[in-house]
Amino acid sequence: MEAIKMDTSKKSIRAYNTLRIIGKVIIYFFLIAWGVIVLFPFYFMIITSFKEFATYAYTSLDIYVMYPTFDNYKSAWVDVDMIGYLLNTLIFSLVTTAIMLVVSTLAAFAFARLEFKGKNFVFTLFLAMMMIPNELVIITNFVTITNAGLTNSYTGLILPSVLSVFYIYLLRQNFMQVPDSMYYAAKMDGLSDMKYLLKVLIPLSKPTIITIIILKLIECWNSYVWPRLITSEVEGQKSYFLVSNAIEAMRNSGFGKSNMPAMMAAVVIVSIPLLILFAIFRNQIMSGVARTGTKG
Repeated sequence: MEAIKMDTSKKSIRAYNTLRIIGKVIIYFFLIAWGVIVLFPFYFMIITSFKEFATYAYTSLDIYVMYPTFDNYKSAWVDVDMIGYLLNTLIFSLVTTAIMLVVSTLAAFAFARLEFKGKNFVFTLFLAMMMIPNELVIITNFVTITNAGLTNSYTGLILPSVLSVFYIYLLRQNFMQVPDSMYYAAKMDGLSDMKYLLKVLIPLSKPTIITIIILKLIECWNSYVWPRLITSEVEGQKSYFLVSNAIEAMRNSGFGKSNMPAMMAAVVIVSIPLLILFAIFRNQIMSGVARTGTKG
């Protein structure tokens, strides 16, 4: 009887292990298939950027390149003001991210630790702002910036982008995970609220802050609609086009329509900084999001 029970137990274990292996195979199959679907456009973009212009019309759908060339990258870098576009985007991204980080940190600290009349009501209004369609906000910002005469300027680009309700909420939740006892102990030691923020909360929230910085940089680098509304290229004047607007302008011009491989090379050049940024800080992004709970 015991032998029969042991044999039955072994068969059950083998059946369980077999089902487990089959389940993993199915899961990995779908993950690999989905990865191929997601990455294929990027692969096709890179392959196209290395194709010769003379043969592109005949091999536009080929997923390989027989004779790769770097002439397209040279053309994308020299024939258009790529340096100027990248510099505009870099200035816009860094300044906007820096101001946004200061504003979001102070606002999150106020909502997390300070006590003032109507705090919960104001915070509820902030969260409600996330429900407003972005198109409505863009229209209001456009009217304001235009009436202030700030079109075609870094100020007009930056000001509407320095407030983010989502990042304030993210930091607030992170600050609230720090025990209240630590705040009261700091106050007993004579620390002001600002010193407590700088010396305690910010160091403890470093992963989340790094995540916010990276996500905001990516958001600014990919920004298209707002810069397109308030910037324009006028001959003889400085251009405030960002890389996304520049690529769209190139696509609509003779450069993009007649030389698609060079256009793809320009897109690759623009994408490289973001890929490098994500590759370096991907662990910080994941850990920062994972540490942000829903307390409070």
